[in-house]
Amino acid sequence: MNSIFRAADKVVRPTSTVFYGWWIVLSAAGIQFLGGLLFMQSYGAYVVQLERELGWSQAVLAGAFSLTRIESGFLGPLQGYLCDRYGPRVVLVTGTVVFASGFFALSQVNTVLHFYAAIVLIALGSSLGGYASLTVAIVNWFERHRSKAVAVSQMGYAFGGLSVPLIVICLGYFGWRTTAILSGCLVLLLGVPLACVIRDRPAKYGLERDGVVYSAGDRPRGGPVELDMTARQAMRTSAFWLISLGHAIALLSVSTVAVHVIPHLVSGVGFSPLAAGFAISLMTAFQIVGQLIGGALGDRFEKRIICAVCLIAHALGMLCVASATSTPYVVAFAVLHGCAWGVRGTLMPAIRADYFGAGSFGLITGISGLVVMLGMSAGPLLSGVLADLTGDYRAGFLLISGSALVGSLLFALARRPERPFLSRQEFGG
Repeated sequence: MNSIFRAADKVVRPTSTVFYGWWIVLSAAGIQFLGGLLFMQSYGAYVVQLERELGWSQAVLAGAFSLTRIESGFLGPLQGYLCDRYGPRVVLVTGTVVFASGFFALSQVNTVLHFYAAIVLIALGSSLGGYASLTVAIVNWFERHRSKAVAVSQMGYAFGGLSVPLIVICLGYFGWRTTAILSGCLVLLLGVPLACVIRDRPAKYGLERDGVVYSAGDRPRGGPVELDMTARQAMRTSAFWLISLGHAIALLSVSTVAVHVIPHLVSGVGFSPLAAGFAISLMTAFQIVGQLIGGALGDRFEKRIICAVCLIAHALGMLCVASATSTPYVVAFAVLHGCAWGVRGTLMPAIRADYFGAGSFGLITGISGLVVMLGMSAGPLLSGVLADLTGDYRAGFLLISGSALVGSLLFALARRPERPFLSRQEFGG
């Protein structure tokens, strides 16, 4: 495996006039586009086909997706350690191959057990070969432009969501088994080469973060160097737990919207399924707008305050959709929730890297993911239970709205921890 990567290094060297970090960002966007298009945002389209052909219940099909979120959370610390220890490219290439294998397994499914095994393979591959590993690489290559770099990479996922109708067309024309095989082939043909573009740290190639170029004798030598925190040191700070809990609360809204907003709009507000689908497309469009805003603001202003404002927007968005009686309420929800999701999602990796450094970023993010997973898993479950008890989704949405205000306070309190310094002579610079 190492010989393969050494050969790839000879083919793709970071020597162009464009800072190589931006090629990493574009590759990350392409990888996230594949993940969003082929699985994360098209899973519901597969559900319709599987339910019709195999007669499985919604509980069985939804349970498989919930399992993937739990698996992703528990995988986080190990994934982060592997990225920090061996570099994100090794993890990404391995995950991409597993991701493709999962689609090939899905194409042969006939039993529930086989289906769950295939979905676990897909989820394992999309986790190892996706967002968390990619952000480790981006954090390593950027500092001053970190928020912008993360924003551009995450736009790939959003555009994947906007392109889901392509998967729907394939499912209708070719069937779900052939579509799964084609998806696996596409991952191998495009995903693996894109993953090979990723590099570990710029210092290994004689480069500086952000593409900074020092002239002879201009390199700073006497000033102090801020040290990166270890995962253990980060966990001893209040900021680690405030950010983790705030992120988890934010995902209560995101996950609840993903599962329950379309049923609410159809059964509670009176929208047609097509109109509800357009509402989600509008939300996704404003998510892209939010990512652009987050990239621009995050490198200039205090990230914790921006995140706190985003949680207030999440709260107002959930309040609008809970109270919706006509289209203007739904449009307001789409704008508020979409923009808040885009801005805040861009800043999550950036604020952790700013606070704790890049040295153990993967492991720190992975451990934080164990907390964040609770929000991703609990949101749909909590809203679903309340809907069963009350007959509609309003109570659950109002509860999620209130919790977002608590999350806003947590982000506002998450001040940057003090990190130790060494002189450049002690550091070796």
